[in-house]
Amino acid sequence: MAFTSKIQQNLALFLLLLIEISQVMSRKLHKISLREEHENWMAEYGKLYKDAAEKETLIICGFAFYCHHVVHGGSSIVGFVSWRVSMFPITNIYCVSYLAAVGTRFSSIVILVSPTITCRHPMLLITNTLYMTNAPTEIANEIFKENVEFIESFNAAGNKPYKLGVNLFADLTLEEFKDFRFGLKKTHEFSITPFKYENVTDIPEAIDWREKGAVTPIKDQGQCGSCWAFSTVAATEGIHQITTGNLVSLSEQELVSCDTKGEDQGCEGGYMEDGFEFIIKNGGITTEANYPYKGVNGTCNTTIAASTVAQIKGKLWHQPVSVSIDANNGHSMFYAGGIYMGECGIDLDHGVTAVGYGTTNETDYWIVKNSWGTGWGEKGFIRMQPGITAKHGLCGIAMDSSYPTT
Repeated sequence: MAFTSKIQQNLALFLLLLIEISQVMSRKLHKISLREEHENWMAEYGKLYKDAAEKETLIICGFAFYCHHVVHGGSSIVGFVSWRVSMFPITNIYCVSYLAAVGTRFSSIVILVSPTITCRHPMLLITNTLYMTNAPTEIANEIFKENVEFIESFNAAGNKPYKLGVNLFADLTLEEFKDFRFGLKKTHEFSITPFKYENVTDIPEAIDWREKGAVTPIKDQGQCGSCWAFSTVAATEGIHQITTGNLVSLSEQELVSCDTKGEDQGCEGGYMEDGFEFIIKNGGITTEANYPYKGVNGTCNTTIAASTVAQIKGKLWHQPVSVSIDANNGHSMFYAGGIYMGECGIDLDHGVTAVGYGTTNETDYWIVKNSWGTGWGEKGFIRMQPGITAKHGLCGIAMDSSYPTT
């Protein structure tokens, strides 16, 4: 009996040793995979560090953050995967002073992974956009927590044909989001001209100007209220390609810096119609390569030559069209995919570009190009239900459609 007991004890110790060896190997492999993950993240977002020491510190912090297992409110919570938005699995924040994965509003990030380990990151660039503020980190933690809970609650309900998701705006309040990402002025008197197929019978069932090569890649307006300029330029790029056969990325910065003599005021907002008028009066608009986007008002560079003004002969079934929408809601803020039919008003505050339309499962939608980077929505685009039964359309999309004319 004693001999059998001894064998059982030795066997148990042997099994424990195997488990420990396995865990050590697993941790080593996991560390390697996290290092590769960090390298991939650096390449994806164009992240540069001051020196090798800063990079190594951040990698170590990322490992500690990911592997740390905390207990909060009596429940066990697994820490976030550092640096990657898409892999966030939990809804609560405990061991973090701030989340270094979705863009930050702070001049510094402090990640506390244990009472003795503190990681500091001077600035984090996400999609080439820097968010900084001096707000207390405790407030940001609460904002992020509330946003994640809102997103998960909506998705769990499962009663809409679209989903919300954690993105680079997850640390912002709705008001901050509005200040950073909108820019359509509200002093303009909008006339309701329904964005429908009125008096037109011979049109295709669906059209996607992306597939026809008339839509440039998604851009990012950053912390500048220049959505109106991006919408104006996207529509102009579209008709220029349709007319000439050449897709050329045009300059939003020229509008931001130079179209300031009327109601358009750069990062302080403007109108697409006025943007088109500026292009016509200016004799054209230059390329993005000649006048790259800076995300600030700047001083107009009058020495840059303008390109040919694009012409237009129709609406959306002929070309991309600038439209205005009411985007001041959490559903727009965290839209992640599907056909959007969320609750929204008609208080127009954001300029975008309709680049097509289609039908999925008997549900019609517009294909809309946004200017919030590829990390938002469906790689920067949103499919919106037209709201064809209402004269103003869903989110007011039918109230203010415009395009360049000659």
